[in-house]
Amino acid sequence: MKRRLHHLGEKLIEGLITISGTVTSLTVLLIVFYLFKEGLGIFSHTPVAEESVLAVNRQNPVTELSANQVKEIFDQNITNWKDVGGPDAPIKLFQVDDITDYYSEEQIGANFEHLPQRLNEVVAKDPHILAFFPDEYLAKDFTGKKLALEKINLGSFLGGKEWYPTIQPAVQMGVLSLILGTLWVSLGAIIIALPLGLATAIYLAEIANPKIRGILKPVIELLAGIPSVVYGFFGLVVIVPMIQSVFGLPVGETALAGSIVLGIMALPTIISVSEDAMRTTPRAMKEASLALGANKWQTIYKVIIPYSISGISTAAILGIGRAIGETMAVLMVTGNAAVIPSTFLEPVRTIPATIAAELGEAPQGGIHYQSLFALGCILFLMTLAINLTVDFVSAKKKANR
Repeated sequence: MKRRLHHLGEKLIEGLITISGTVTSLTVLLIVFYLFKEGLGIFSHTPVAEESVLAVNRQNPVTELSANQVKEIFDQNITNWKDVGGPDAPIKLFQVDDITDYYSEEQIGANFEHLPQRLNEVVAKDPHILAFFPDEYLAKDFTGKKLALEKINLGSFLGGKEWYPTIQPAVQMGVLSLILGTLWVSLGAIIIALPLGLATAIYLAEIANPKIRGILKPVIELLAGIPSVVYGFFGLVVIVPMIQSVFGLPVGETALAGSIVLGIMALPTIISVSEDAMRTTPRAMKEASLALGANKWQTIYKVIIPYSISGISTAAILGIGRAIGETMAVLMVTGNAAVIPSTFLEPVRTIPATIAAELGEAPQGGIHYQSLFALGCILFLMTLAINLTVDFVSAKKKANR
């Protein structure tokens, strides 16, 4: 009886573990599926502001504009129709607020009931007009011509240099500056963290006595548990003013500030993984090196580091992954300017910071909302590439042994 109960208990525990693993795997897959479903939805949209219309006179031969052309026109950088394939005539811009220049309030109606017809008349009268107004005021018998805009495609999304997801009349969905900002800050972080982390790992693994190691190792590992917002506060109060003062900048929120904060945050991972890798070096190899006349530093340089190079590479890649995915601390110290970085002393914006800053303001299901999910897809693919690289390096390490 007791044996049967014991066997039943084992089966029950095995079943619970199986169910737990299955539910967890399905949950992860569903999250990834939902992420890509929402993110890929952006490519079914045109860049025209939602529930709005761009229209021209029916005589105008222009039938299609790009999002960038619309922005340039409304910024007054393009002022003639011939620059976008139309006649040699100046572009007359019109927005719904301009209707009072053409009609009195009585003609528009107290509740705007005559506004659709008045808009129709304005577009019909001027052959060079480019009108932008809400589609709720589009007359049923509209005699103008609605302009078509190219749908957002993968090339313009990834290669576009401007990120203005809420401007009117056409949003600009170029994420190149966000991708480069993320990689730029992560590159600076790893340049700072890798030498420091490697030096500390060598000290802990080969130089420090057991007592000092017993104190330092838990303290360093404790750094990994500090909330990122605390690192952000530290960066905002200490590092940002220091950078502003040292380099004489108008503001200290720069890519360098983000790199330093992320470098500090990546240190525990790099130190811990590298130190563990170095301590796996066989004692016989170290003693053989010393027996051949090499000193301690030569043994570290010629034996220990080459033997543990795969582990050190894994530590560096995990550090990069930590830097790329960080949100709050970067949001607080990098200035959040969506521009392509050319120096570490400029503000930048990263993908995680953009998602965190803008998701609360994006209407659910809209083009802005889906573009943020598309950014999440890019971040997911970057992280996946890093994890696959770690697996590849780890597998190579096992094969070498």
